[in-house]
Amino acid sequence: MFDKSATSISQQIEILKNRGLTFKDEAFAAHQLANISYYRLGEYWYVMQDDKVNHTFKLNSKFEEVMALYNFDRELRFLLFDVIERIEISLRTKLIYHLSHEFNPWWFQNFELFEDSKALVKTLSGLEEELERTKETTIKNHNKKHKDDKRFPPAWKSLEQTSFGSLSKLYGNLKNTIKSKDVIAQEFGAVNHTYLPSWLQSITQIRNYCAHHSRLWNKNLPSTLKLLSKPPYKWITDVPNQNDFQYLYIHLCIMKYLLNNIEPENQFTTRLKILFEKYPNVDPKALGMKPKWEEEELWK
Repeated sequence: MFDKSATSISQQIEILKNRGLTFKDEAFAAHQLANISYYRLGEYWYVMQDDKVNHTFKLNSKFEEVMALYNFDRELRFLLFDVIERIEISLRTKLIYHLSHEFNPWWFQNFELFEDSKALVKTLSGLEEELERTKETTIKNHNKKHKDDKRFPPAWKSLEQTSFGSLSKLYGNLKNTIKSKDVIAQEFGAVNHTYLPSWLQSITQIRNYCAHHSRLWNKNLPSTLKLLSKPPYKWITDVPNQNDFQYLYIHLCIMKYLLNNIEPENQFTTRLKILFEKYPNVDPKALGMKPKWEEEELWK
């Protein structure tokens, strides 16, 4: 049976000191540990340990460097959440526009358009819950005005309430014969429906990490990405191999590629460079960043 007692903040600091972590200001450390849990910060000092069994630290390991890693990761999540918001809104807009014109405003309820009926049932069930919870006036007024219409509100109302994950699943589940599926992929620069679903799946996972304040720095990510051999727009020449898809860099490249099509004058590169400059002790290799990544055509 697991048996371990809770420790006070002062005890936590003593444990870390005994294991070799140094502190410039213990009052500062106590304040941080009172607001950011020992266990959460442990994800950032783990790489500083030379003995992962006894948890002893490498020489000259500093608590302040732990906090620098933590704050870098926090600001990285803020940056990516902003980028992903733009991608999400664009995807939502394209789905609503193209599918509603190709079929009708209730296309997302038409099982004949989708490959996996069970998956669609789950997606619609989640959408129903979101619509029941929402306090949006447009939905409440629609339901009041059309109370005898048992369908969901039309796509431009319903899908504004759903998550990026659900939007991604709707797109990926569309039959490959649906014209709009290729049109949307082409507008994003993904050529056809073969590649975009894996990109959206990757971004959805990263969005969830950001939304739930989970660590992104030095994290292994899903490596199901499918890359175009010859992308029609600016891309990278130094492409990571498949084994490196677990690192964040290739996923950042996908986001940048999509964002360049959505908002050509975006500041993603500048903001990412500033973030690395602000935290010079952060090793870009922990994110899988390639040398001189900012000189790639994609990032210019």
